[in-house]
Amino acid sequence: MPNTRSAKKQLRSSRRKAERNKAVKSRIKTEVKKFLAYIEAKDINAAKSQISLVCSLLDKAAKKNIIHDNTASRKKSRLMKRLSLLESQMLTVQA
Repeated sequence: MPNTRSAKKQLRSSRRKAERNKAVKSRIKTEVKKFLAYIEAKDINAAKSQISLVCSLLDKAAKKNIIHDNTASRKKSRLMKRLSLLESQMLTVQA
């Protein structure tokens, strides 16, 4: 338990930040799951629109230091790789 006034204020502040961080991370996870569901369903158009939303959320979270910049970049890279793999599979099926 905090003893000083400043420590009590810091505790309140960190709890507020933790709530915000939790909400943002949860939203990112939800949107990534939607994207992966589109990939599983082989719905390229929906996946492309979803990836732009996911990238935006990751960039915003990195900008606010909720997640590390490199973490955001790594996640975006891996998701883009999944999308490009699906696109290449669909092109080979059509050809």
